Amino acid sequence: MKKDNNKTPRPKNQKPQKSKQIETKAKTATKAKKEVKTKDEKKPKKLKMKLSEHTAFKNKDKPKKKSRQAVWIKKFTIDYEEGLHMLQIELLKMQMHVKSQGLRIVALFEGRDAAGKGGTIKRITEHLNPRGTRVVALLAPSDRERTQWYFQRYVQELPSAGEIVLFDRSWYNRAMVEPVMGFCTDEQNKRFLKDVPMLEEMIVKDGIILFKFFFSVSKNMQLARFDSRETDPLKQYKISPVDRMAQDLWDDYTVRKFQMLNETNRTLAPWTIIRSDNKKSARLNCIKHLLSRIEYEGKISKKELQTDPEVLISGIEEIRFLEKYLLKPTELPG
Repeated sequence: MKKDNNKTPRPKNQKPQKSKQIETKAKTATKAKKEVKTKDEKKPKKLKMKLSEHTAFKNKDKPKKKSRQAVWIKKFTIDYEEGLHMLQIELLKMQMHVKSQGLRIVALFEGRDAAGKGGTIKRITEHLNPRGTRVVALLAPSDRERTQWYFQRYVQELPSAGEIVLFDRSWYNRAMVEPVMGFCTDEQNKRFLKDVPMLEEMIVKDGIILFKFFFSVSKNMQLARFDSRETDPLKQYKISPVDRMAQDLWDDYTVRKFQMLNETNRTLAPWTIIRSDNKKSARLNCIKHLLSRIEYEGKISKKELQTDPEVLISGIEEIRFLEKYLLKPTELPG
């Protein structure tokens, strides 16, 4: 068979037509991907929306209708809302008992920033009668208050008969926040740690029921919650200029916490530590502990008020834990 001599020979460096087409398509596709990526980067990130609390619990048994939209909910969320509903009913029973018997209750909520103190207080007071319940969250002391006895502005907030008072941060500011941030002297801090056990002894012996809760959050979880505050418009009021400093001063706060627990964890006024990386579990366990310490009519069984030993631990257990890991702060849960 004779070769076709009329066929024009292709230069050595020239690529076949098909190869050129494939290369052009690849470039076009890459360019398109880059454009899509640029557009996606410009789009604002969608906020993670959550159903309002109690919504799942209220609607879980509702019949199917055309006007209703099915929504996927974690089983844990429904269990949490059911448990919270039951405990809030118990809190109302307890408040009625406190009022009728003229009891006085004080609960101190301490912990690092973003540990979940405010959220727990909100769930405790959500359905209580505001006439018998007060939340005390004092601002920085005024020039006049700075000249007073340190405990003066806190003592005047203590409850009368039939009243429950919840302190969102308390006189323990002088044990951790103030010395770490340089708002008080070492002498003032040392004097406070010596004086506060005597003050609390007087409070308890006078008949006031005192609870001291410390919410313990891990460093990584604290950072995640700070980031959430910056992106969620409903959490803007929580943003504080000292938030990021709490991360930088993490080890300093740990040392102060250890010192505070050692000096102020007493038999008459012990600390209760709440592991709060899981906010929902922390809230339920805190309320259970509160209810289990007050006897009132119609109280649910002890089994239903049993706390999780992984979430709620005693002050003495936390001191032992800190003694073991104080030189390894990265291993501490907060």
